[in-house]
Amino acid sequence: MDFTIILLIFTFLSGLLLLIAKIYSNKINNNFIDFFGSFFPILLFVLVFRSFIIEPYRIPSGSMIPTLLIGDFILVNKYEYGIRIPVTNHVVINNRKPERGDVIVFQYPQDRRINYIKRVIALPGDFIEYLDKIVYVNGVKYTHKDVSNLSLSASDLTDNQIFNENNGLVNYNILKNKEMSQSFSYKVPDNTYFVLGDNRDNSNDSRYWGPVPEENLIGKAFFIWMYWNPDSSYSLLNRIGLSIK
Repeated sequence: MDFTIILLIFTFLSGLLLLIAKIYSNKINNNFIDFFGSFFPILLFVLVFRSFIIEPYRIPSGSMIPTLLIGDFILVNKYEYGIRIPVTNHVVINNRKPERGDVIVFQYPQDRRINYIKRVIALPGDFIEYLDKIVYVNGVKYTHKDVSNLSLSASDLTDNQIFNENNGLVNYNILKNKEMSQSFSYKVPDNTYFVLGDNRDNSNDSRYWGPVPEENLIGKAFFIWMYWNPDSSYSLLNRIGLSIK
């Protein structure tokens, strides 16, 4: 069961018990009701904060290397793309729209119970081309610059090379290898976003299952607050406190 649903259930039950304790305070003397009812303010705060302000996530795969590593614990701004009702994800208050280069968390289009994280490459109405592992959006080339001063473990780098990609507004690091890739062109439908993983040759993204509908957006990733992966060579100090670009 989704954690948000569990949190909603426990918040409702604790609130109900608190209400019962208040109404029947002179008739009922039950330590169980008093104890669990006392958790209501805490659970309500966690529910509101997690649902509408900031939510933590853990990175489980390497599709966003070198920006995000397996074991990174990140914070996601939940109101960046609008205030949404928990569980249904329906927008009640609009905010800004995603921009090219944003790292976003969203509900996987083929199974909305699963959350994915990728980078926005193209916006609604954009025409995207992918030629020899170079991105072109509306005819504008995303330039690549070789990066040699970024330290990655051998298991993360494998047979890839690090490049700095610039979309004309922001720049960020990506991985790609020398193997041939399939070129394509695509017109992004209205109200959807074309996303790619920064680990370009090891990412399950819009190239395979299409764009992300706007109603699937959850928020923008912005900060690494913790790191834990006992199988890696990185220390906690290598990752904690990094902003996500």
